[in-house]
Amino acid sequence: MDWLHVHRGDVPLVVAFPHGGTDLAGLDDHFVSPWLARVDTDWWIAELYAFVRDLGATTVATDISRSVIDMNRDPSGASLYPGQATTELCPTTSFDGEPLYRGGGPDAAEVGRRLDHWHRPYHAALAGELERLRATHGRVVLYDAHSIRSHVPRLFDGELPQFNIGTNNGATCAAELTDAVAAACLRPGESRGPSSGGETGPRLPPGNDLVVNGRFKGGWTTRHYGRPKQGVHAIQMELAQRGYMAEPAAPDESNWPSPLDPDPAILPVLRRAIAATLDFAKGQS
Repeated sequence: MDWLHVHRGDVPLVVAFPHGGTDLAGLDDHFVSPWLARVDTDWWIAELYAFVRDLGATTVATDISRSVIDMNRDPSGASLYPGQATTELCPTTSFDGEPLYRGGGPDAAEVGRRLDHWHRPYHAALAGELERLRATHGRVVLYDAHSIRSHVPRLFDGELPQFNIGTNNGATCAAELTDAVAAACLRPGESRGPSSGGETGPRLPPGNDLVVNGRFKGGWTTRHYGRPKQGVHAIQMELAQRGYMAEPAAPDESNWPSPLDPDPAILPVLRRAIAATLDFAKGQS
């Protein structure tokens, strides 16, 4: 499976990249355009977090584009956000609502084929790595790494906070882990912004704010694997892409994706967040 990349480390941390792939699996002609099929990629996400390997973390990544099949969706097709705009297991529209396919989307048989070829093997690998590490550590953390454009009106109002932590309202990991990652994202003396629990506090400076269980509460990966009582803690980090690449006001084929910033402004923050995650996993928090 040359589309699936597993780097094995020994520390109790798995970092997953379900949406960084751009491979359309030979289906290019089925889409309105290859560019449109790739526009919502979590651009450069594995490159941004490349430093985690040097810390001994395990990484699991796919080359397959989320437009072919979304590794972070429930395989049953059930919506993660009932009543809110979202994309399907095999998306038929972009985040902006543009049709992805020239004709209709994949039928049930084709969705089943894509599940067997890509979704199930990806999660078999992810589950296997968590089981491997859980066997030798008291607890393990799954850090699901994501990013998205800062402005997607169909999905959320205004500008997305820079750091979006999702734990399905606290169900997928210990509060101690959530607090440690959130604290790592804040500058000294700052407080986190609003959370889904109704808590409010001073907002961070524009362009570097944070929310916990806001619009993104964690996808299927986080919700499926997060079992704190069994020693597996799962947390999702959704980054606004402005923190590590230039975002044009109107992305098109001439300007998107922009390159990865050679010195991303948020990289020191992510290093702190991963260090805090590792400390928690090792029982050192």
